[in-house]
Amino acid sequence: MTMVTIKAADGGSFQAYLAKPKSAKGGAVVVIQEIFGINEAMRAISDAIADMGFFAICPDLFWRIEPGVNITDKTDAEWAKAFDLFKKFDQDKGIEDLKATAAHARTLPGCNGKVGSMGYCLGGRLAYLMAARAETDCNVSFYGVGIDGLLGEAGAIKRPLLMHIAALDKYVPPEAQEKIRVGLLGNPLVRVHTYPGVDHAFARVNGIHWDGRAAAIANGRTAEFLGNYLD
Repeated sequence: MTMVTIKAADGGSFQAYLAKPKSAKGGAVVVIQEIFGINEAMRAISDAIADMGFFAICPDLFWRIEPGVNITDKTDAEWAKAFDLFKKFDQDKGIEDLKATAAHARTLPGCNGKVGSMGYCLGGRLAYLMAARAETDCNVSFYGVGIDGLLGEAGAIKRPLLMHIAALDKYVPPEAQEKIRVGLLGNPLVRVHTYPGVDHAFARVNGIHWDGRAAAIANGRTAEFLGNYLD
């Protein structure tokens, strides 16, 4: 596992955590961070994806604000910093950085040229936008926030999108969840799964809302989905 440097489309460069599969060949997944930066949870997810046989590359999306953010969900001070970073984050530039990361991933020695995106929270929102704006082969959104306000882009989704929604998500209330389901209804490329009885970030290992059963089901569906489109 290592850090690599990626050139941004508008100048400058940023770092990304790279985990390689044991076989050193296969498809790649762009892992999209939460609001806590490339922290232990994101690195662990990337390592797990590599264990499944894919390259996993997790870019530092906050590099324009503060490079190298690495915080948790355990203290009020960290939450305050995370929300401040989220408010300052330029979403459109973030998408361009993700596109640059996907392009870099396709050139990795051993990569078969297929690249997907998978994100959590803020990253789940961006994975949805990648399905609409990018050429990634598939996309996975875990409890993405604010997607109900981005349904105007749903018609542009031309790539497979798998969505995991937490039924008790305090950041995506029931009315927003229903709006998302209705807004994406009828698109055969989109699959939406809702997990009852769990809150936002149920798949964050060691997180405050971790739920092992729901995470296992969601991760299993994700593994099958990635295999279908990236192998």
